[in-house]
Amino acid sequence: MGFLTGKTAIITGGGRAVLSDGSCGSIGYGIATAYAKEGANLVLTGRNVKKLEDAKEELERLYGIKVLPVQADVSAGADNEAIVQNVVKQAIDTFGRIDVLINNAQASASGVPLEEHTTDQFNLALYSGLYAVFYYMKACYPYLKETKGSVVNFASGAGLFGNYGQCAYAAAKEGIRGLSRVAATEWGKDGINVNIVCPLAWTAQLENFEKAYPEAFKANVKMPPAGHYGDVEKEIGRVCVQLASPDFKYMNGETLTLEGGMGQRP
Repeated sequence: MGFLTGKTAIITGGGRAVLSDGSCGSIGYGIATAYAKEGANLVLTGRNVKKLEDAKEELERLYGIKVLPVQADVSAGADNEAIVQNVVKQAIDTFGRIDVLINNAQASASGVPLEEHTTDQFNLALYSGLYAVFYYMKACYPYLKETKGSVVNFASGAGLFGNYGQCAYAAAKEGIRGLSRVAATEWGKDGINVNIVCPLAWTAQLENFEKAYPEAFKANVKMPPAGHYGDVEKEIGRVCVQLASPDFKYMNGETLTLEGGMGQRP
């Protein structure tokens, strides 16, 4: 096994989703697979218990690591701080440590123009994304300080480039980037590095976006210069593994666009 053997990673939105062709359609599960191959024990959260249980069965069987699935949904009107604290408590009770926090989970009503966006749709993105990252980072901080751990938060080109029909999603993701940079400044002295990833991979969520909002999909989703969409394990998950490695501890507060050349900025 790899350098993460015996360590623990929390991955939000880590359930196993499948594309229409039967291949993996979840960035969270791709990350989980990459971490499992390096020997990490995993805490996977999500709303769908079946997807979490499927992930646990497959990852434990294939890689000999331990997986703790915890149903958790940060949403408007819920006691979100308590929900997140329960996840972290279970992680500590089960594994005794937290070395990596990966905030990947996000829901949104992408494809709805700003003038048609409802407050509920805006709240869906903010709570599942920005508020969830805030609560998880706060709850994990004492344990990450002990292990001099790493945080990887997920943002998006939607926020970087102002994609059509993604106002709430973009707002949540840019809020996550700002929060991450503040944490990088404040927690650097504790040996914790915090970085941001903006991915482009073909996922079940993207497949559903194409079906539900074909015009918005056509306006926003282009084939990257690399000629293919990212592989959720090899081209997204493996980078997330490296961001938690000793070789990358000096990288802190940075935004990495894993978009095959689509994310170029001046």
